[in-house]
Amino acid sequence: GIVGVFGYGGGVIGRYSDLADKYPSIAHFHTMRVNQPASKFYNSDYLRTLCDLWEYRGSGMMNLHGSTGDIIFLGTFTEQLEPIFFELTHELDQDLGGSGSNLRTPSCCIGKARCEWACIDTQELCYEMTSHYQDELHRPQFPYKFKFKFDGCPNCCVASIARSDMAFIGTWRNEIRIDQKAVQAYIGGEIMPDGGAHRGRDWGKFNIQTEVINLCPTGCM
Repeated sequence: GIVGVFGYGGGVIGRYSDLADKYPSIAHFHTMRVNQPASKFYNSDYLRTLCDLWEYRGSGMMNLHGSTGDIIFLGTFTEQLEPIFFELTHELDQDLGGSGSNLRTPSCCIGKARCEWACIDTQELCYEMTSHYQDELHRPQFPYKFKFKFDGCPNCCVASIARSDMAFIGTWRNEIRIDQKAVQAYIGGEIMPDGGAHRGRDWGKFNIQTEVINLCPTGCM
């Protein structure tokens, strides 16, 4: 069956048991998708509040995170959906994610907040797209689901190529910058390869052509 909260067509996945008479405690086992913060940054108080809410009004089981990126609340009854939705939106300033034939909750990598490789501001892009497409996120109107994902660089930490329909990937748009002094120091052993991760045995003389340049997938160096 189809079930949801007032005004939203997405965010709640209806689950009903065929053995409700035999197992009344799981007659309903609805799943709710909660819109995760960009790059999945939380503090402990927020996580405890989410856990307390779901322990009180649901099964207590959660999935952090699904392949879309949402916080997944697993298992609750129909009559609990509106109270949960009210507490999320009015007390926690937290929205439901997308489910069904609509835009799924946009997701991004950790981006410039923590990663030196980020070429674009993934969090800003994710926030902007989430805000802009709120209607498409909550009111299914597509023939099938559709996903955006934002990767700050081609390392593709949120698997934007594999797990989205439209991947946004940051790329370098300038000349390749090489610190030649540092390269020579690396070759000469003044800077330990891999930060010293493989020290302790003789790996032979460092060969920059074999170990670095030949491994560059684009041949840019």
